[in-house]
Order: sequence, then structure tokens, then C-alpha cells
Amino acid sequence: MSNRIVWAVIAAGLIIVIAGIAFAGSLGSDPTVVESALVGAPAPDIELEAFDGPGTVRMTDFAGDVVVVNFWASWCTGCRTEHAALLAASDRYAEFGVTFFGINTQDVPGPASSFLDEFGRGDNYVYAVDDKSLAAFAYGVHGLPETFFIDRDGNVVGKVIGPVTFDLMTGTIESILLGKSVESVKTGETETK
Repeated sequence: MSNRIVWAVIAAGLIIVIAGIAFAGSLGSDPTVVESALVGAPAPDIELEAFDGPGTVRMTDFAGDVVVVNFWASWCTGCRTEHAALLAASDRYAEFGVTFFGINTQDVPGPASSFLDEFGRGDNYVYAVDDKSLAAFAYGVHGLPETFFIDRDGNVVGKVIGPVTFDLMTGTIESILLGKSVESVKTGETETK
């Protein structure tokens, strides 16, 4: 055998071994569980323009609250699907120190306002505009919708990629209120513009 053939066989063998190790490492893991690098870390405190009216909004405005941070846009189909669940959950936990923070990103003001006019605004809901995608970048948002859960200490404790349901939302909030750990999940596909 020539040296080239020997080296080609060795290289092919190494590739097979490396691929086998990578495959074996993924056995038993759930591909729908998508941890964020932020989980366990303080929530980014980005200052954003308030959606309705003058002024700004930032995470430190909600110090001591459990905060549900939802990234959304008017063109996002999943955002339309989940909006009623978010509003219902925000009403349910209004008296428990849970604040819902809707961050409109990659959108245009007119359609975003029309979205809220059509689907509703929550009384226990704060809306902000992320017109430069600074918050989306800081949170590592890859598509919409994405929802982050922040505990009373200001730490990110969970993330949902895709539309949330009422049951998932309330179960996650209940766990946080009771001091239990929560998991990050993927409920469906996200969209990008």
C-alpha cells in the first residue's frame, strides 16, 4: 500500500470515530429542550422606548417581580397564536407580583399598534419597542416568538422558543412562584424577517 492510501484510511477512520462520539453524546437528550446561555444569569437590562407614549422602560423597573419577557412582532404568526394566552396569564397573576413585558422587535409602528388594537393590550402588561434589535441581541433571540422567564432576583430561569400556551405559561409561572426550577422548551418553529 502506498502512504497516501494508508493516510486516507486513517483519516476516514478518525472521521468515523469522531462522528460516532458526537452521535453517542446526543443519545438520550431531548432535542426540543433548548437552553439559553442566559439561564442562571442576570437578565440583560436594556433601556427601550415605551410602546405607548413617551419615556423608556428597562428591566430594573420591575425589580422584585417575576417578569415574563416576550419578544413579538405583528408579522409573526406564532405571536398571533400565543397572544390570548399571554393576556389571560397576565390577568391571572396581576396580584402576585408578575409583570409581563412585551418587546416589539423587527417591526413597524403602524402594524405593531394595529396588532395590539386587534388582539388586545393587557392591563398588567408593559410594552416597549426594540427598534434597533439591541434587546433581541442581548437576549440571544433567533426568531419570534421567544419568551424568557425572570425570577424575583432578576435572573433568567427559563425560555420558550415558539408560541406559548396558557397551560405552559401558568405552569412555568407557578413553578417560579413556588421556588421550583423550570426548563427551557421549544414548542414550535419561530420566524425571522
